[in-house]
Parts: sequence; structure tokens; C-alpha cells
Amino acid sequence: MTATPRRGTPAPALRSRPPSAPAEKDRTESNVRMAMTLEEAPWLGWLLVKALMRFAFMVANNLVAIPSYICYVIILQPLRVLDSKRFWYIEGIMYKWLLGMVASWGWYAGYTVMEWGEDIKAVSKDEAVMLVNHQATGDVCTLMMCLQDKGLVVAQMMWLMDHIFKYTNFGIVSLVHGDFFIRQGRSYRDQQLLLLKKHLENNYRSRDRKWIVLFPEGGFLRKRRETSQAFAKKNNLPFLTNVTLPRSGATKIILNALVAQQKNGSPAGGDAKELDSKSKGLQWIIDTTIAYPKAEPIDIQTWILGYRKPTVTHVHYRPFSLTVFPCERPQPLATTLQR
Repeated sequence: MTATPRRGTPAPALRSRPPSAPAEKDRTESNVRMAMTLEEAPWLGWLLVKALMRFAFMVANNLVAIPSYICYVIILQPLRVLDSKRFWYIEGIMYKWLLGMVASWGWYAGYTVMEWGEDIKAVSKDEAVMLVNHQATGDVCTLMMCLQDKGLVVAQMMWLMDHIFKYTNFGIVSLVHGDFFIRQGRSYRDQQLLLLKKHLENNYRSRDRKWIVLFPEGGFLRKRRETSQAFAKKNNLPFLTNVTLPRSGATKIILNALVAQQKNGSPAGGDAKELDSKSKGLQWIIDTTIAYPKAEPIDIQTWILGYRKPTVTHVHYRPFSLTVFPCERPQPLATTLQR
């Protein structure tokens, strides 16, 4: 006689266990996540408080420093009439202080810089154009930090930035200093190059500028990488992943306007005709590459609020002397300066 299992015996119980196993696992994972959240809560709370404190401090910085700069510039206007060179020297020193203030925000958050390549401080008294790759809004702040110890470079520097910076809190300072705001887009390109040429003629020599900072990629890496790679493939150019192909239009305008002489000894044109006897004109092109750990760039929001963990940004310099560089032919410039 064969025994028949009854209801409630182990056989049905075995069939009911597997469905309960995932539920038990979910409860365990939920408990772990809750424990992790509870452990992270104090850290997240402190991060929020620190970000708010940093933001309040920076607002106070701006409310004091920028109006002070403007007031001093207004007060010193008679000196601008009597001794323009001395006026722009004093203005440049105040400008350097302001950029140092911005650089200090990153330093307090633990965002430091390691510099590689050649020592560009050795050419800080010469005229140079700095070509920099562009990944995020924080690149400008990174350069402000790098260049603080390069003598009077920051005080005598002209920045070429996207026009959107004109509408930030620092826009009025850049306008007074003589920086150039450029509009992006194919429809604006020719007009912007003409405006740049005129701006250099009116402001570069008259304000005793020495260095120009230019982002020749024309936009952030994440926005231009695909179009740059497509252009490279079409024109048999290097396939780049960490930077994009630079555009040569603004660089060509700068070289034509500021290089003292071509190889044949004739003036390069533009503002170079007005060089005084002591000036040698533009002498260096400094190829500058900014590299972030794990390819995660720091944007301006991170720089201000400091919610990212301390990190080291790497900056590499590679200077080219314009005495040997073929600047009379701008096309190779776009292909020679590839990383």
C-alpha cells in the first residue's frame, strides 16, 4: 500500500519556499541600502552645509571685491589721461588679485594643479599666445590658478572667452580689462574675426598686454568630439578622443596682428606696425593641455560649491618659438598642434 502525502506535509512546503527567497533577499538588500544611507546622512548633510557656506562666502567676496575694483578704476581715470601705461599697470595688478581670489576657491576645496612640460615662467616677460583645450567651464578657473605664480602674466593677459561670460558677475571686470567675448556659431564666425582684429588693434598694445589665452577648439569637448572626429575622418586627420581639432581662424588673426616680422623682415601687418623699439612682438605659441583624472572635468558649479572630493588636475605646456614656427602659413597650425 502506497502512502499518499497529505496537505501540510513537507512536499507542498518545499514548493512554497523558492518564491519567498527573492523577497527575503530584497529585504536584506533594502536593509543594507538603508544602513548605508543612514551612515552617509551626516556626510551628505555636512556637504550641503559646506556648499552653502562656500556659496555665501563667494557672494560676499564678489560684493566687496568687484565693486572695489570698479571704484578704483573710476578714481584712477585722471591717471589714465596723464599716464596711460601706469594706469593699466595698476589695473592689471588689481585684475590679478581678483583672479587670485577665484583661484583660491578651488584651493580651499582641495582642487590643486600639477604642471608638466616646459617651464613657461621662463618666457613670462615675452609676448605669447596660449592655446588651451576646452572641456568645461572650470578650465578658466584652473588656468587662473596655474598662472598666478608666473610673474605679471595674469596682470598683462587678455582672455578670449565665450560671450556668455559677459553676463556673469565677472563680466564687468573683463570688459574693463579689455578681454574679448566671442560668439560661437558658423553664422557669426566671419563677423567675430573682424571684431577680434579691431579689438586687438585698439586694446592690445595700448593696454600693454603680453599674453593672450585662446580656446581654439571652439567649445566643450563633450559637445564637439563627434563632429571633430567626423571632420578628421573626412579629411584624413588624426582621430582624437581626449581633445578636438582646433580651429585656426582666431589664431590666424592674432598672428597676423601681433607678430612683429615675417621671415623676410617685413611687418606682419595690423597692430604690429605700431610696435615700439623695445617690443619684439608675439614670440611664443604655448600649446596647453588640461587633463582631469578619469576624464571627469570640473565645472564652475563644482568649483564654487566644492561638493567634489579633492582632486589634482594636470596641465601640460609645450611652447613653440615663433622665430622658427611657420606662422606665415596658418593652415599647418591647425594640424601641427594636435596632441
